[in-house]
Amino acid sequence: MSGSGEVPGAAWRAALLARLDQPPIAPREPLWWGEATIGSVEAAVAQRVATDAPIAPHSSGGATGWRVTGASLDPSLAALAEALRAAGFVRAWRGELLAVTEAQGQPLARVERGVVRLLGIATQAVHLLGFAPDARCWLQQRAFDKADDPGLWDTLVGGMVPAGESVMQALGSETLEEAGLALSQLRALERGGQVTTRRPSGSVPHGYVVERLDWYRCLVPDGVVPENRDGEVAQFRLMAREEVIERLQRDEVTLDAAAMLFAAGV
Repeated sequence: MSGSGEVPGAAWRAALLARLDQPPIAPREPLWWGEATIGSVEAAVAQRVATDAPIAPHSSGGATGWRVTGASLDPSLAALAEALRAAGFVRAWRGELLAVTEAQGQPLARVERGVVRLLGIATQAVHLLGFAPDARCWLQQRAFDKADDPGLWDTLVGGMVPAGESVMQALGSETLEEAGLALSQLRALERGGQVTTRRPSGSVPHGYVVERLDWYRCLVPDGVVPENRDGEVAQFRLMAREEVIERLQRDEVTLDAAAMLFAAGV
């Protein structure tokens, strides 16, 4: 596709949707707590830690996989996370807990963020699209030392929702940390929609991403300029629609942001 600034068409959209929903590179097996499916794991990973962690082979409904054992899920997942870390599977220990849910989204426990991709645990993220009064769009360029999508352009703000926080609480925290802005400084803040992605992890070997992304849009008033506070953003840039489209066409925008920008009609 050329960099003409033309709106991406049906073929581009179909390719985008296909990239959002990709099968695992290697076979994965279900991960259960009781009879509830809470994730998935490669058999070789589970076998490597099975003697040191509360995890055991299990069958349910004709499917073969792995069951987290123990009297309580929180400590069992904590022990499993430590075993994965000791075995060298965890590249980044974050010290942040994310919710673990069953298939219908009911919270069951919490787990260290650094193991959610290894265990195929579904996560939730929140993003903010920011527009100027003249319809230009604020994008951030991700820091070049980030594990995922270094240097690519992204939404104004984005991050995971920690366990125990609402989507709006997480949005407020991320907006302050990443852009130095309070939600009260923004105008016309509204929910835009939701994007779901299932695909192999680009930064975690043996990992698989299952994530729901709730996205919001807002008006950033003239004179209000984002300024990064957490070191995870290389720069912010206010772009005309034509520039955003050209960057989309050149694959300079993260996959998740591309899906949200397209859904927003940029």
